Amino acid sequence: MAAPALTPAQLEAVAHTLKLQAQGLGFEPVGISAVPGSGRLQLRTAALERWLAAGHQGSMDWMADPRRRAVEALLPGVRSLLAVGLNYYVEAERQPGSLAVARYGWGRDYHRVIDGRLRQLGRWLESQVPTVQWRACVDSAPLMDKAWAEEAGLGWIGKHGNVIHPKRGSWLLLGHLLTTLELPADAPSPTLCGRCTACITACPTEAIREPFVVDSRRCLAFHTIENRDPQLPQEIQQGLGPWVAGCDICQEVCPWNQQPLESSTDPDLQPRPWLLNLQAEPALQWDDATWDTHLRASALRRIKPWMWRRNIAAASP
Repeated sequence: MAAPALTPAQLEAVAHTLKLQAQGLGFEPVGISAVPGSGRLQLRTAALERWLAAGHQGSMDWMADPRRRAVEALLPGVRSLLAVGLNYYVEAERQPGSLAVARYGWGRDYHRVIDGRLRQLGRWLESQVPTVQWRACVDSAPLMDKAWAEEAGLGWIGKHGNVIHPKRGSWLLLGHLLTTLELPADAPSPTLCGRCTACITACPTEAIREPFVVDSRRCLAFHTIENRDPQLPQEIQQGLGPWVAGCDICQEVCPWNQQPLESSTDPDLQPRPWLLNLQAEPALQWDDATWDTHLRASALRRIKPWMWRRNIAAASP
């Protein structure tokens, strides 16, 4: 015999407690979006299709995975998504004259951190509703994670392509828990970039071709992390500056990141000291084993040791 359906009041209670459980695991903000989403999600899907057609994904062929535009393919029967944000802003700065590494890579591999905590939430949900199906997704899954986070009210997608929260800025790592429960949804976030073009103006390689459209082929983050060519393109080298692993320029200039921001005390997100004082001359002498030690349990392992050397040789602190 099938389990009885939950009443609206029971679903409301489950949603409320699920959010509290998520907050207890360090996620904030949290929100819920309904499947299939609002009309704006359809617009985001159409924008993704235009972005792919223009070739802006570069060599990231996985961005064209059709499941990215069909959340039902990730979890048959999905009815809701719990979207969570993990604040990775830490009040720390790199040493003057050192090479620059994007903040998202300062701590432990966020994929592992977020996935493990989402799985805890999934198991809790299953303990409350044994018939539920769920799936944890981080940004390595073929999901329009930023669009669904926007749907769930976590923030809006800024002109630089990152989700912006009005009090936490854009320093948010995203995760989603897909579920077959039809949980009450939160209101989507309004878009609050206004006429600001700070991120577009600041990009040294003009990668933000127009508001909300980032061409990966011009992006420093793409080239330092994904480009597997022996040499970086000349125009990328010219705009590289100190950046050797990712790039935070468009986020650093965002007015929403200029306000006083809460510094994360999460142990998993605290910076490894060597990343704040990375000097070119000694780093170019590190062998693969040394790099392996430095990058243990780091999202930056995606950058292979030879790529680090390539990037460092091209950078200028």
